[in-house]
Parts: sequence; C-alpha cells; structure tokens
Amino acid sequence: MWERAEDGVVYRLGHYGVSLLAYAPVGLAFALAGELALAVVGGAGVLALARVPDYDMRIPGITHRGVTHTVLFAVLVGAALAGVLVALSQAGSDPQPADVLAPRVAFAFGVGAFGILAHLAGDVLTPAGVPLLWPLSSRSYSVSLTTADSTLWNYLLFALGVFATAAAGFLAIQVAPVS
Repeated sequence: MWERAEDGVVYRLGHYGVSLLAYAPVGLAFALAGELALAVVGGAGVLALARVPDYDMRIPGITHRGVTHTVLFAVLVGAALAGVLVALSQAGSDPQPADVLAPRVAFAFGVGAFGILAHLAGDVLTPAGVPLLWPLSSRSYSVSLTTADSTLWNYLLFALGVFATAAAGFLAIQVAPVS
C-alpha cells in the first residue's frame, strides 16, 4: 500500500498535495466570484505544472533544484503560457481584441507562475531548500520541516490538499452564486 519514495510516487503525491492546498483558496475565490470554469481550469493547470521544476533531473547539465526552482523560472513559465495563449488567439481569422484578451493572458500567466511557485513551496519544506531569488542571490531557502523522501509527509500533504480542495468545493456549492 505504501509506495517507496524511490519509485517517485510519493514525491508526486506530495507536490500534487501542496499544489491543491495552495490553490484551494484561489479556486474558491474564483467560484465565489461566479467564475467556476476559471476555478476548475486554473486548478487543472496548477496540477499539470506541479512536477515541472523536477524535470531538471532529466536534462543533462542542469542542476537539480537550480534554475528551475526559482521565482525567475516561475515568471518565465507564466510568460510562456501567456505567450502561447496570445499566439493561439491571434492565429485564427478572427483575432481577439485586446480588452478581451488581456484578462485571459493575465490568467494564463498567473496559472503558470502559481503552479511553479506551489512546487517551490513544497521544496522549501525540506532541508535542501531552493534558491528562490537566483540570480539575485544564491541563498537557499528552507524551513527544514521534513525530508523530501518522507512517505508520511508526502501522503499527509496530499491528504491535506485533497481535503482543502474538497472543502473549497463544498463551500463554493453552498455559497457561490447560481447561474
């Protein structure tokens, strides 16, 4: 039943949990504002990005918990998602006007940056920490709460994230405006 950390399953669950936990109040805010579709799409986007910084382990020459574990990388991912949205919206025969496109671009940027920042929040819990402010500073930030390979903490973070998301969903159903 308990997966070994070496299998990577535990790490994934921990990062998914932190992403869910961080996004739950944001998703709730969207839902309460009557933007249920944005709440769901944003949550899916944040979850899809939950493991992206760790792809550095698959790329030769890139240090794990280096550049992909920084605020700069979060901004770059947000900008990339926003850029893709702009390119897609302008590719058709009926390009989107700026007043329609601007909030969508801001949303895409926010989802991209938030997804990476949620991952970094999970890694800050470990003794290894992350160089959040690189290239301005090489200091590694850590609260040393648990190790990355702790099965208990990874499952706990996942359970907390699922609970927070379920609670936000329940509140949204109870309180959100009916369309």
